[in-house]
Amino acid sequence: MRVTGRARRAGLATAAAVVIGGGGVIVGATALAPAPAGNAPPAVADVASSAATAASAPASYAGVVRQALPSVVLIRTSEGLGSGVVLDRSGNIVTNAHVAGNATTFEVQLAGDPTPRTARLVGSYPPDDLAVIRADDPSGLQPARFGDSDQAQAGDVVLAVGNPLGLSGSVTEGIISATGRAVTEPATAGSAGVTLPGALQTSAPINPGNSGGALVNVSGQVIGIPTLAAASPQGGAQAQGIGFAIPSNLARDIARQLIDSGHVTNSHRAALGAQVDTVIGPDGAPGGVGIVAVTDSGPADRAGLRAGDVIQSVGSMPTPDVAALSQALAAAHPGDQVTVVVTLATAGTNQEMTQERTVRVTLGELPGS
Repeated sequence: MRVTGRARRAGLATAAAVVIGGGGVIVGATALAPAPAGNAPPAVADVASSAATAASAPASYAGVVRQALPSVVLIRTSEGLGSGVVLDRSGNIVTNAHVAGNATTFEVQLAGDPTPRTARLVGSYPPDDLAVIRADDPSGLQPARFGDSDQAQAGDVVLAVGNPLGLSGSVTEGIISATGRAVTEPATAGSAGVTLPGALQTSAPINPGNSGGALVNVSGQVIGIPTLAAASPQGGAQAQGIGFAIPSNLARDIARQLIDSGHVTNSHRAALGAQVDTVIGPDGAPGGVGIVAVTDSGPADRAGLRAGDVIQSVGSMPTPDVAALSQALAAAHPGDQVTVVVTLATAGTNQEMTQERTVRVTLGELPGS
């Protein structure tokens, strides 16, 4: 079976833009002290430091895995495999929208349980790549313990629990590499690329089939939903040690809205209120984001933006293409005022003239589902 409920891949160029736009974490190489001359033993302080470091590292994460594993399920659709995390004793399971795909019925399976059980779609919200399905038989499903993803910080040890390549109940280990990333998923034949705000970057390997699983801390609490992995622009090979997870606080909020009403009523996402497309310049490179149409009485309309305007930047972030605009909006909040620089090309007598203007836009909210 083809694994299509997969850990998606974000292009390296996109990841680089994320670093610039979201505040990079600079990691420097640790300077090594000169080796002692001859056979002289290391300094006492060095020995003590090494011993303290070894003592602080746990010998095993088996206890953490025992807590988390019963709450992570394998999800099968007619198109492939993925993972999910049990939310409650009613059998609600949160996963990625790209794992659910277009399916409305599913099979879910616990690690160590050979018997699958059926499940049905509760609701899906592709803008945040989240969905909820519900097992018809919730018996034996153990709700996960969720942590506060806002407390996650670079350097925290985490485990990614899921079903990569269909290998049920697999666990990988790493750290939180950075927080607050805005990452853009690549568009595929089955779905348009979306930008995820506030993603957790992790070095824990995320492989096809991990999508929708659990990123847990050393207390066994779920703090993220692994969703995609970075890929090299040369051949698309997966970049090792660069994966992204949706923060658990966002996942729980969107999942609860889907459970309560079947759709999302509060996206918490900023929106411009315009249909846009990337403009290609004379040299064939992206030249900005063209406004195709504006929503009546929406943020762009109220600010005086019109079809034909080409957005060059939002705040301090250049917007050469739609992905860059999405990342700029993902870093903002509804109600924020932002400066938008636009150009409008007009035909002159002898040559094309470009007019530039700056407007202040009060952002609206991305519609729910």
